[in-house]
Amino acid sequence: MVDPLNAWWSQQLVLCGWAFEPDPVAVEQSQALARLTVFGITERGELGWRLLEAFPAEKPDPQRQLAVIELLALAVAAGWLSAERAEAWVLRLAKDLQARYASLDEWLAALRDARLDRGWAQGDEAFVRYSEVLATLEHEGQGVTWQLLGDHLATRNDEPLWPDTPAARVWLPRALFAPLLMESSDQLHDWPDAAAWLEQVWQVRGREDMIRTLLWLAAQGHRYGWDLDVARLLEQEGAERQAWLAGLVDQRRYGEALLAFIDQGEPLEWAAWDWLRVIDLAYAGWVLGWLDSSEAEHFALHGIDLLTTRYSDWTALMRAYQRGRALFEGQPSVRKLFDEETALLLHSPVSPWRLPLSELISDAQREASRNAMLDWRRDAWHWVLALASVREPELLYRQGIPGAIPHEKDESRRQDAQHYLTETLGLFADEGVQGLARYWLPAQSHHLNQLAADAAHNMLPPSKTVFGQPSLEAQYARNSLASCSRHAATIHMAEKYAFYVLMADDSGDFDGRETRTLAQSLRSVLCHLYENPKKLLEAWIAWETVLPEMSDDTLVHEIRWHRDDPGSCFHWLDWQCTYWQEPGPRPTLHQFTALALTGPLNPGIWNKPQCESALENEAARQWLSSHYGLHGASELQEFLTFLLEAGDRQEYQINYAPYTLNRARLIEEIAILESGECSQEERHHLLRLQRVRDNDTRCNDTDMTAWDLAQAVDLAVTGRIVGWLNAGALERVLDKAMAKAQQHYASWQTYAEGLYAGFAFFMGETEERETFLRDFREGLVAWLCGAPPLAGPWSSLDFPGSRPRHWALTHIDTLSGDSRTLH
Repeated sequence: MVDPLNAWWSQQLVLCGWAFEPDPVAVEQSQALARLTVFGITERGELGWRLLEAFPAEKPDPQRQLAVIELLALAVAAGWLSAERAEAWVLRLAKDLQARYASLDEWLAALRDARLDRGWAQGDEAFVRYSEVLATLEHEGQGVTWQLLGDHLATRNDEPLWPDTPAARVWLPRALFAPLLMESSDQLHDWPDAAAWLEQVWQVRGREDMIRTLLWLAAQGHRYGWDLDVARLLEQEGAERQAWLAGLVDQRRYGEALLAFIDQGEPLEWAAWDWLRVIDLAYAGWVLGWLDSSEAEHFALHGIDLLTTRYSDWTALMRAYQRGRALFEGQPSVRKLFDEETALLLHSPVSPWRLPLSELISDAQREASRNAMLDWRRDAWHWVLALASVREPELLYRQGIPGAIPHEKDESRRQDAQHYLTETLGLFADEGVQGLARYWLPAQSHHLNQLAADAAHNMLPPSKTVFGQPSLEAQYARNSLASCSRHAATIHMAEKYAFYVLMADDSGDFDGRETRTLAQSLRSVLCHLYENPKKLLEAWIAWETVLPEMSDDTLVHEIRWHRDDPGSCFHWLDWQCTYWQEPGPRPTLHQFTALALTGPLNPGIWNKPQCESALENEAARQWLSSHYGLHGASELQEFLTFLLEAGDRQEYQINYAPYTLNRARLIEEIAILESGECSQEERHHLLRLQRVRDNDTRCNDTDMTAWDLAQAVDLAVTGRIVGWLNAGALERVLDKAMAKAQQHYASWQTYAEGLYAGFAFFMGETEERETFLRDFREGLVAWLCGAPPLAGPWSSLDFPGSRPRHWALTHIDTLSGDSRTLH
């Protein structure tokens, strides 16, 4: 028995100029492919669009509907569609025609009118042949009348027009680019020129490029730069915005579009532009075999996961995508971009988007994709990339492939990294990875945390000292730390450390296995200190707000973006608390306090000293030789013993203190020296006598032991750097210095007075004396007051042997040896 729907299909093909054939798909494959090419259809995705175009929300075009009948027959013959899927579309079309036209004559009349609108002849041969075929079939009892067709359709249920399995639904959002008509083992029918397109548009040439690009699109994409521009523009006035626009040069159209969105009150959100393309590129990777089906599906699921996190329905998603497209193309109005394709997807009765966006994927699929995305970033190196990318966003192109730097950039990147390490950071290859330890600064974090806790409880040191007071700006910076009291400060140091580790790895001068070990240690610390990505990023925002690296520019906008964007790689890092492991040594609180005895003589005492590069060693040795006449370990040890036991203070006590008891003798001695020629040594003696006479910097009333202790610690640190002292010898010097400090002083204030008096009294003759004294006073003020916060650590440390005065921290980001209890 003849199937009425199949017979009707064959009959309609006559109207398309075909000879009548009972089997509507009885065409040679090569002929079918050639015919499809004539129609401009070279891939299955384009066929999907032609099918959609036949079913607009209103007023379908009869000629387009007829054309679909032919295209379906050709697609089956070409091997693009299964007979079942093609029949589902023919059934849907037949039902639509039956609902719109009461008779065959009405349908044919509408078709003639459509052809007339196109300038075709009304009585073309197809209609004549069609009438002849119908007459012949009716005579033979095989004709399908309009009534018979209607009766048959009433018995048929609608069939799926699009693939409807859970795996196929993953690709539904991609209908914006090319609707998926069939689940097939040969996806090249969907995208035969995928490789050429990827090369031309994305510069993607293989599997690794594909993975990097997909992860970049999901985690950053174009939206990152656009979002940052918006964040800054919203803080600016009209003149500043116009200055920004003028500076864009060849990107001016983008700028005009962005400013137009702001002026028009458009939602300033466009992430769908990136996330929809994640799905599209994942399909391209699968088509080309660069991704296996599971990998491609997980990337597509990830795109959907992100889309459904932000958008409630297809319309919201589509508007966001079109806003992104408008920015990318430099179109000032998003409304111009709502074209026919968009309308079809949103409103066509046969749109693949009839399924609600929120129902696209199951919880199990969502969880599988999340695990897959975590797996791509499971390597601890992604922590380094994520942290460093806030300063250098293009680093996120390296995700997924360990150690990946695009080949064409290898050499230039290496040279840039080498230059940065040596010229900016002062790190040299001969130090090895161990040299990076000096940039891991847990003591600095402890200091900041303590200042923040004290500030939050109004326990900061006084802002007035005998040397003066900090500027209002410095005081404000210090007082602002109160807002950070509940945020561990390590991230403020660790993000810079991560950047240094990345530079070391990029330079090629350091062992890659060892830099990976440092990355694991970095992850360990941060996972212990911060419960999740949001906590870490909020802490970073808090500290960056109060301690920007440059006062006129901060990273706050960038960090906020990563906190708020669900695709940001920070939310997809392997967050696990394993055993505690740090990238560098952590001094005890006792050691940190001892190192701080140097005061402004050495403002960089934030960690335990270690041996440095040959170049730095030579510079340090020259300093030891030129300033102290020291040329080896034994001489250094001898001099350290002298400083700790006697020092310059002994010279004062023996040679100058007695004059304070006999002022007449003092005046006489000064007069004698002033009356004749003086040797350099006599000149120094004269200067000191004059300082005793004037009680300059209260030298006669102040214990100057601090001057010797500061020098001893500073020299011991330098001795450790050049390898003249081992760790044990350094510890012994520090312990003795601490004991002496405790014996001679009761507070940092009195210690500072002794240090300043010694610095001033023993200074040689120089025209810059007043400048040196002023700078040293400013340094002492900063150290005592903690303003600015990173000047020095006295303000956060209890003086050796003194009663604890600081507020206890509420988190574990602190140095060991702090036995205080909560207040």
